Amino acid sequence: MYAKCFKRVFDFVLSLGAIIVLSPILIVLTVVGAVAMGGNPFFTQERPGKREKIFKLVKFRTMNNKKDKHGKLLPDDKRITAYGRWLRSTSLDELPELFNILSGDMSIVGPRPLLVEYLPYYKKNERRRHLVRPGLTGWAQVNGRNAIGSWEERFRYDIEYVDNISLAMDIKVIMMTVLKVVKRSDILVGSEIKAGRLDVARRDSRNP
Repeated sequence: MYAKCFKRVFDFVLSLGAIIVLSPILIVLTVVGAVAMGGNPFFTQERPGKREKIFKLVKFRTMNNKKDKHGKLLPDDKRITAYGRWLRSTSLDELPELFNILSGDMSIVGPRPLLVEYLPYYKKNERRRHLVRPGLTGWAQVNGRNAIGSWEERFRYDIEYVDNISLAMDIKVIMMTVLKVVKRSDILVGSEIKAGRLDVARRDSRNP
């Protein structure tokens, strides 16, 4: 009942309230980000949402657009700026996603929206993570986030959430998320992410 009828109301009310309360911070970070990044302070990217419907996720930019001599973007951990690393360590880069939640593309709690190019690499049961709206935070995030050693383990947490959605679980995840943000734990980027990229990991497993 909660998942079908009340979760969307819960998301709308919380995201709207958060946007109103945090609007001064959002405005300051927009201005500071425009200066620090030398232009557009926002990062947008297509991600798969509920039932794999593609939407445009929005975050504060944490990386520059530096390229190598061949015109190819440098690896993530080479492009992240000091300001960007601070944004990630405080999770403030995620704040614009509140607008994704308000519009209905995302939820406060749910499996994190991953890259569109990962879609062909999910196993059948893992695709069930897309039966619900992706979340600003999720069960996998509070149980290790990018420090989780394998995609299989991460997806197990996602499916466990999908199978056990409840108001109590959402509140538990939100409270655990606040604790993680305060402690600034499991903040990794680029090559620091233990599981690596899903497409690379799955291609390697198919071609040992």
